[in-house]
Amino acid sequence: MELSILTLCYLVGSVTFIIGLKMLSNPKTARNGNLLAAAGMAIAIVGTIFLYEEDGKKLGNYPWIFGGILIGGIIGTLAAKKVKMTAMPEMVSMFNGMGGACAALISAVEFDHLYKNYKGDELFGLAEYVAAGHYLTIIAGAIIGSVSFAGSMIAWGKLSGKIKDMSFRGQHIVNLLMLALVLVAAVMTYTYQTNTALILFYATVALSLVYGVMFVMPIGGADMPVVISLLNSFTGVAAACGGFLYNNKVMLTGGILVGAAGTLLTILMCKAMNRSLKNVLIGSFGGGAAASGAKKDQGAYKEITLSDTAVVMSYAHKVMIVPGYGLAVAQAQHACHELEKLLESKGVEVKYAIHPVAGRMPGHMNVLLAEADVSYDKLLEMEQANDEFSTTDVVLILGANDVVNPAAKTDPSSPIYGMPILDVELSKNVIVNKRSMKPGYAGIENDLFFQPKTSMLFGDAKKVLQDLIGEIKNL
Repeated sequence: MELSILTLCYLVGSVTFIIGLKMLSNPKTARNGNLLAAAGMAIAIVGTIFLYEEDGKKLGNYPWIFGGILIGGIIGTLAAKKVKMTAMPEMVSMFNGMGGACAALISAVEFDHLYKNYKGDELFGLAEYVAAGHYLTIIAGAIIGSVSFAGSMIAWGKLSGKIKDMSFRGQHIVNLLMLALVLVAAVMTYTYQTNTALILFYATVALSLVYGVMFVMPIGGADMPVVISLLNSFTGVAAACGGFLYNNKVMLTGGILVGAAGTLLTILMCKAMNRSLKNVLIGSFGGGAAASGAKKDQGAYKEITLSDTAVVMSYAHKVMIVPGYGLAVAQAQHACHELEKLLESKGVEVKYAIHPVAGRMPGHMNVLLAEADVSYDKLLEMEQANDEFSTTDVVLILGANDVVNPAAKTDPSSPIYGMPILDVELSKNVIVNKRSMKPGYAGIENDLFFQPKTSMLFGDAKKVLQDLIGEIKNL
């Protein structure tokens, strides 16, 4: 009877994961979808703790289990409540890395069980005793989980500014050799005699951790959203391996969903950048190689005052706002929404143009604007926005840089050439809010800033928007 109840708990958990993921596709239902999936996970965890049996024995060790849940729950709750929107990408990377670490630890524990159970005859390797499929699941979880953990920690360091890009000549060849060593060590672990198998296993894990670091280090800042999505899919696959090991349906379902969703998102983001995943992983776009583009002599730019900006926007028929990372840094999303409402009260149509890779993580701008209660109907995807720029009177760019750079269409020597961008230059007027003329995260100069239609409005996005609101109210 208890087994049937546990199976039902796993079924409920799996169904809530699927429904919750579906609800995440719409901002109106995303919060409830997240809560629903969390409730399903809670049911699966409680069911496992109290109902799971093996050889007639329950889990036990309740103080350790609930102690771990309590400590992790407190840390997670405090971290989630205190994190700023600007720090959300690195928090996602860190949490993702923790998932990879858990999957790797599960594989380590299971391999230790194998080693202790089958090391009686030291003349033969594990292949004599363990099915290849079982071993493959263990070693795959260890390798993928370790790569995901190490890579996510490097991504966290890069996004938080603690780690800089590092690349050297032939680095990708070194990475391929490192990956080959990982695979060779994994095979040797299975075929060598059992007295060295444990050493070889941990050597495989150590090499995987090093590979995870080397894998992410050369990837440039502009590609970090793609890398985060890819590492997220790695964590999902590693978790699914744990589900196979324990014949745990809910863990398997969750891992498959995360792995599949992360993979699809990675493909979609690569498509949005008009680049292959291979090019992202070995191209170092946004690193030191791209920075040379910032030295190009573009000529003069023109500035615009707050009062002139207020007049232009107040008497426009349609205004399109393009949010970028600068908006997140300034925590200006609420001021932006206030400006939107003020302009609409004057009869101005206001919409937002969202580029798929704007910000530092997938959907960063959507999350940012949703926090300020901006209507989802006003958020236009890149293709929709590009169709409307020609009928737009004013485009206000708030901290976005590379995603509006015309060099992607006009300069074959540019690192971003071929990347689909927001065609803001088709509008009648372009106003760019930036702190300075420094290049964006990709490290390349923006041709848009020097075009005749473009005017620069320097300053912190939040203060500029608040002052702009005051100017418009005084008109």
